[in-house]
Amino acid sequence: MTLRHVQGNEYREEHGGDYEDFEPGMVIRHWPGRTISETDNTWLTLLTMNQHPLHFDEHYGSGSEYGRTLVNSGITLCLVGGMTVQALSARAVANLGWDRVRLREPVFVGDTLYATSRILHKRLSRSRPGQGIITVETTGTKSTGETVIVFERSFMVRCREGS
Repeated sequence: MTLRHVQGNEYREEHGGDYEDFEPGMVIRHWPGRTISETDNTWLTLLTMNQHPLHFDEHYGSGSEYGRTLVNSGITLCLVGGMTVQALSARAVANLGWDRVRLREPVFVGDTLYATSRILHKRLSRSRPGQGIITVETTGTKSTGETVIVFERSFMVRCREGS
């Protein structure tokens, strides 16, 4: 969160940033984390029409190599990506895409996830004056320290006036 001075003793709360606020190499530890519930996993799995029983059938999951149900990896991507919005892209013009999504370890109901992002690149847009593209690498980890997901994401933000 950033406080921007409006006038006198008045400030406006802002989230995300402008092009100039990001520099390659910056590391942002996002807060808060999120503990995944059984309801999260069941509802979101069924909402996305993923009907694999490993995500919501405890009996089936108990016979799998994991010995229990597994959190849908789409949920992991969405939750960890969502954790980054407040600091990174809350004021973005457009989300441009995700690349190199890698799932490293399984996630289970009851796991608490945290996210950390590193700014990889930034460049001014060639086609949209006054806007720039930021590319980040985000890592999702369990509270136990295990890395569960790593991905890159690019988004477009505005430049401050005069840039």
